[in-house]
Amino acid sequence: MQKIEMVDLRSQYERFKADIDSAIAGVISSTAFIKGPDVPLFEEELQRYLGVRNVIACANGTDALQIAMMALGLKPGDEVITTNFTFIATVEVIDLLGLKPVLVDPDPDTFNISVRALEKAITPRTRAIVPVHLFGQCADMEPIMEIAGRHGLHVIEDVAQATGAEYRFSDGTVKKAGTMGIIGCTSFFPSKNLGCYGDGGALFTDNNELATLIRSITNHGMKIRYYHDTIGVNSRLDTIQAAVLRVKLRHLDAFNEARQSAAAHYDRELSDVRGINVPVRAANSTHIFHQYTLRVEGGERNRLRECLENEGIPSMIYYPVALHMQKAYAHLGYLADDFPVTSRLTGEVLSLPMHTELSEEQLAYITGCIRSKFN
Repeated sequence: MQKIEMVDLRSQYERFKADIDSAIAGVISSTAFIKGPDVPLFEEELQRYLGVRNVIACANGTDALQIAMMALGLKPGDEVITTNFTFIATVEVIDLLGLKPVLVDPDPDTFNISVRALEKAITPRTRAIVPVHLFGQCADMEPIMEIAGRHGLHVIEDVAQATGAEYRFSDGTVKKAGTMGIIGCTSFFPSKNLGCYGDGGALFTDNNELATLIRSITNHGMKIRYYHDTIGVNSRLDTIQAAVLRVKLRHLDAFNEARQSAAAHYDRELSDVRGINVPVRAANSTHIFHQYTLRVEGGERNRLRECLENEGIPSMIYYPVALHMQKAYAHLGYLADDFPVTSRLTGEVLSLPMHTELSEEQLAYITGCIRSKFN
């Protein structure tokens, strides 16, 4: 059996080697390394895939979040509500811009931001909400959008882990993750469902005027070369990365289906294992499994991780320390017990290998090891 990887980028590359090598060679031959033709072509292709009017590529997902907040004119002291159970980048950019991060607990089943906790956190200084579509399925966007509309708040979607996931509204309307708020932000980090071979990111919006401003901000605040109408940053997607992404975008639905198939195997074999809770699928969202994350009860998470390691099976804890307990954010003034759901999840979650190249043999080996240790 081939060695089990947490993310197997090499095997995926070998499958599409000819197309990817040709795309990269084309860029090198053209020497159009910055803002070459593959960048706007990728933006257009992703626009069509998402069903959104504008995609603006940038250097990484963290930049995308920062640029979104800059474009919306958020000012120091404005409050931005987001989940306490996410990667640090979501809060990092809020603090860097002098805004005030307001953290709330997630829903314990879906891991996504709790709508009830979100609404309770709104104050007169709240200006925006950043729902994170964690691990591959959408936050509950219909009530989030309703709350935002009622209070006049911007919704910035963090879709870094869920590109291609779909959300169904009560009227039957289906939208792709990142296309429901005023701006969607994503990352093309190599391990993502749609990942490049370096750093990359993008912003999505249906607002054409906002898109023009975002494009300017990504390019030093310029619309016309050397004329700077606004304060901007230098955040560009390299042409080589755009070329790789154009190849991989054509296979994104198949990639997501492969992940869903692996998740279905895990579900079948692990749903009846005592003390282990498999991921909960929200009724109104597809799940594309950027991560397959268990909850292990009874303080047994670390024992399971050690057992897997001993059998040559990698696993990861996303996330071992809640945002409100990070030293860098002690100034927010939260107490250890302020977020009971987050605190419980940080002690229970464990993500199993999840990628497009998992074989039936590998999946059977992983689940067989877990069953033997915990049944």
